[in-house]
Amino acid sequence: MTNINIEERMKHYRVQGLSLLFIENGHISKMEHHGTLEAGTQQQVNDHSIFNACSISKFLTSMLVMKLVEQGYLNLDEDVNEKLIAWKVPENPFTKHKKVTLRNLLCHQSGIIDPANSFPPLHALQASPSIVDLLNGKTQYCQSRIEVSYEPWHEFHYSDAGFCIIQQLIEDIMEQSFDAIMDELIFKSLNMENSTFSTAIIKSQEKTIASGHHPNGELVAGNFPIYPYPAACGLWTSPTDLTKLLLEFMNAIKGSSKIGISAKLAQQFIQPQGGKAWTGLGIFLDGTEHEVEISSLGWGVGFQCMLVAYPYLEKGFIVMTNTDLGVHQMKGIIGELYKSFMSCT
Repeated sequence: MTNINIEERMKHYRVQGLSLLFIENGHISKMEHHGTLEAGTQQQVNDHSIFNACSISKFLTSMLVMKLVEQGYLNLDEDVNEKLIAWKVPENPFTKHKKVTLRNLLCHQSGIIDPANSFPPLHALQASPSIVDLLNGKTQYCQSRIEVSYEPWHEFHYSDAGFCIIQQLIEDIMEQSFDAIMDELIFKSLNMENSTFSTAIIKSQEKTIASGHHPNGELVAGNFPIYPYPAACGLWTSPTDLTKLLLEFMNAIKGSSKIGISAKLAQQFIQPQGGKAWTGLGIFLDGTEHEVEISSLGWGVGFQCMLVAYPYLEKGFIVMTNTDLGVHQMKGIIGELYKSFMSCT
């Protein structure tokens, strides 16, 4: 599936550990694991190794949204303030004619812009902030109140804050924590046993969880960067578990979802939104019709990863690493693996 020497390229880029998986004809066709969970140890990466998925969390959040839309709890095109309880999107001149909806939050066209230097990992020895305090600008993780900065649907701005609003909306409606809802409706239903949105690393899990590394190969502070905004970037998972989610999405498009997502709704999520050909709902797009490519990238402190799939062709590619390369995925080993995957398909 690849025509490059992965071990050599890992050494070149100082990547400590890497897990790679290919999907063909709706099934896993190959898995590869290289390197260690932590520099200087003999803990080898394997099928059950767990990585920080960073913003691939947004793809999983979009799957939960689909499930709740099908169950009638959510509406993609309703003003989110209709169902938000603990926090409301502040009304201002930009929201007079067009409202913030789940649809424009999922495709980053809600009019919300993340404040500068916001959404870092959890600071050691500090409790996780509430999403309400975060949205009100009362935490060091986001020091400005979140509000609409331009008319919804007018521009694209990638936004973690938008997914915090989605998280709060889901918690308000379901009256449970986001991680508990995800565990019940997605993880258990798809047998994703190596996945969690919990902000607490359980001691018994440490032998399977990859530590994060800086571009120079050094461990990140605390080994495990925790993001206290699960819906946006808090997922810990394995390529094997992500494959279960991806295959569920492919099956949903064909009308054979295990968790009750209709083909009509799943197909909406891979349609261009707001006149932007490259953004779907919680995912990014390239190509058209039955050759459409969907992708989701994760990049945070100590980790980089990538998920790419062709839903109608039933093929895909997932790679997760425990190293921040300091450059965009396409300019490092992940980009090399992606190009190799494309040349072999």
